[in-house]
Amino acid sequence: MNPWSFVGRSAELRRLTAAATGETGRGLFISGIAGIGKSRLLREGIEALSTDRYAVWLASANVATAGLPFGGLVQILPADQPRGLSPAAILRWALDALHQQAAGRPIVLGVDDAHLLDPSSAALVYLLARSEQATVLGTLRNGEQLPLPIRALWTDDLVDHTELAPLDVTDTASLLAAILGGPVDHPSAERLWRLSGGNPLLVRELVLAANASGELTRSYEVWRWTGRLELAPSLTDLIDARIGQLTPEVRTVVELVAFGEPIGLTLLSRATDQTAVETAEERGLIAVVRNDRRSNVRLAHPLYGEVVRRQCPVSRTRRLAGQLADLLEGTGKRRRDDLLRVAVWRLDSGSTQDPALLVNAATQAFGRYDVPLATRLARAALDAEGGFDAAELLATILMFGDQPDEAIRVLDRVAGLVSNGGRRSRWLTVRAMVSYWGLSRESTVEEMAASAAELADPADHARVSAFEAIMRLHRLDTATALRLAWAVLDRPAAPVAARELARCTIAHLQAARGELTASGRAIAAVEADAARWRGDMPYLQLALELARGTRLALAGDLAGIDAIVAAEFADLADAGDFRLGSGYLSILRAYAARMRGRTADALRASLGACAVLATSRVYAGLAHTERAQAAALRGDTAQAAEAMAESDRAQAPGMAVLYPWREQARAATLAAGGDLAGAVRVLTALVQRLQVDGFAGHEVLALHDLVRYGRPNAPVGPTEDSRWTVSWRLTDLAGSVDGVLPPLLARHAWAAAHGAGEELLDIADRFAGLELHVWAAEAAATAVSTLRRAGGPPLAAAQQRLGDLLAAIDELRTPALATGQPALTAREHQIARLAADGTASRTIAEQLFLSPRTVENHLQRVYSKLGVTGRNELRMALRAMPDRSVTAAE
Repeated sequence: MNPWSFVGRSAELRRLTAAATGETGRGLFISGIAGIGKSRLLREGIEALSTDRYAVWLASANVATAGLPFGGLVQILPADQPRGLSPAAILRWALDALHQQAAGRPIVLGVDDAHLLDPSSAALVYLLARSEQATVLGTLRNGEQLPLPIRALWTDDLVDHTELAPLDVTDTASLLAAILGGPVDHPSAERLWRLSGGNPLLVRELVLAANASGELTRSYEVWRWTGRLELAPSLTDLIDARIGQLTPEVRTVVELVAFGEPIGLTLLSRATDQTAVETAEERGLIAVVRNDRRSNVRLAHPLYGEVVRRQCPVSRTRRLAGQLADLLEGTGKRRRDDLLRVAVWRLDSGSTQDPALLVNAATQAFGRYDVPLATRLARAALDAEGGFDAAELLATILMFGDQPDEAIRVLDRVAGLVSNGGRRSRWLTVRAMVSYWGLSRESTVEEMAASAAELADPADHARVSAFEAIMRLHRLDTATALRLAWAVLDRPAAPVAARELARCTIAHLQAARGELTASGRAIAAVEADAARWRGDMPYLQLALELARGTRLALAGDLAGIDAIVAAEFADLADAGDFRLGSGYLSILRAYAARMRGRTADALRASLGACAVLATSRVYAGLAHTERAQAAALRGDTAQAAEAMAESDRAQAPGMAVLYPWREQARAATLAAGGDLAGAVRVLTALVQRLQVDGFAGHEVLALHDLVRYGRPNAPVGPTEDSRWTVSWRLTDLAGSVDGVLPPLLARHAWAAAHGAGEELLDIADRFAGLELHVWAAEAAATAVSTLRRAGGPPLAAAQQRLGDLLAAIDELRTPALATGQPALTAREHQIARLAADGTASRTIAEQLFLSPRTVENHLQRVYSKLGVTGRNELRMALRAMPDRSVTAAE
């Protein structure tokens, strides 16, 4: 566990620094709850100041010194306080003493916990703030009584006063990474942020507790929290101190809210004493939130609920849960989630034996992608003799909880209850889903299809056909998949969920074929009907997201990817431990970051996906594929090769449809390791396979990779006798594959093939406009290499553009950036850097213990290699050089 780190708060720190350096002409006081980071922010701002320029002092008030005259400032006042002076004279002496110690420098006084200052110290702080060349900074805890002189600081307009907000989720993730010494996966960071309320102190205590209990694990360099929380004594004591002593009436209010939140204010007032509710709100224990026309009550902090629930005796827990259920049932379950809440309370109180209630509640929980809660409710329903419905639902949930073996056992338990066609079709499809994706048994498809022949009802048959279609798509039997999917859509009796599952199959296949417009329409139709299929088949969302993610990636639509990873499904999947959903969305996050050149973010997101999907047989291979791509871009050849090997091991046969992404990553891994010829062979074979499969949408990206690897004229025809080249084939596909990307890729191929430097520069700008910054930098690098032979203004413009692009992205190592770039020796690079910074040749010679003539000779070689005429152009040329263009030593 690493020492406490300061993260985020950049805007607040800038404001504090501006106040400290006199830029605003006023001091600054920061308020906030305990643990929010006020003291650390103040220290960071104070410690950044130069003591040569400022007289900087930091005082910390506390309870022990609150009753002593000048006790709060004892750390900074002289020890030899004069005797016999009046209070006013003592204040004048103290003020003069501080100015004398400053010795003419502006004073900056920081006071931590200023609400605990004794009256004398508070008065001195006020007088100092009014004096010349002095700035006062401080922190205050919310809810505390303030000394009048401190309150007068902002009422008299001497300082500004601001509230320090909790950390946002991004800064919380950074703090977690700093504490743990490595990144935390997105779902874990999100859950810890919500539980801590963005309070840095509570974040650290939660991490300490989770780490001590073994609930924090590290996989693929990423930390992951199980979601189970063991409250350490230090954390419990901290929350107990905040809650304080409670009367029995207020405790009842807090406990009811802890077990029932969010609970309607009217309902709470009916169950408890109204005065106690008001007292709990005044003390900051509960918060009333307006939601539409309903006022809901929540605990003021998520951890209050954890502590209160843990400390509540079992008998009282059961009584409170039963009371809440009775109250809500007495008023009528008016809202959709009321049924779920009543079921959970009945289960917690031990007062339910109604399997139908539990099945309906489990269905609702699964529809919200809350896998742990749905599993608990479905198990309870099965134990309560819920029969086939409970077993089918539990098996489905277990499949998505990475427990396929248990799911099969549950289904086999109720095989004897499959008494009609409707049950038969559902039993067949759930069992096939578990067997095919959960256990990777490809024979499942034929077995399910053979059993479906016995179904007489068209609706039942359509359900099985929809599942068969998507399974056949995933194993690349695309013609049969398309025929089955269209047959389902053409069948009026087909259930809504079956129809939309079939439509997802079609949408995915259309995207792969480059029919992006049609694919987009199909995806929109599935999404528009979500309210009708989600209750029956919530996991259909995965098929929708895979089709949509494939379409967006092939279109180069990074903004579209941003939208789906920020949508409600992402939040629900992360919060509900729906790993296939959150894992796949992390892969998309990594892809978008990689294409933007944010390679560190891409690697972090892909590692997080690998950790989340470690036990998955579905998307684990794809996660490692994206990890290999990110590592290859960064020049981390060892990790790229390791990730590619992991991808091959984890790739499920039933997910063969993902092969284009895997083979592109294989080529990138080979190229990063220096085997460019091997990468070209992999891509050429991939292009020919894609041509056979008709996956033109994927083909344009594979062809463009060949352009990026310097092979725009490579032959890629379906036969050896064919004269198709990469450039010709891309031009041909630009007329049939939808979107703005294919024509741009075709232009890139043509410009690279013909050495059109200025055209390449325009293409780089077009790529940058789509936020495809890696491709933009590569096109600009090729432009620089092409224009270097001619020199002149076009070269300078190209170098400027390439330098700007490289400055805006992370570490990047690609063949396109290296090919054609001049290689400077370490000594040449060292001398060139000094010269570009304006250092004279004689001074460079003295610093490096060389002769001036040797320096000049080195510079002439640098000018020749870079295609520049002298020092004036040198800085721009060096900015446009990727680091890998520097060789080792001479």
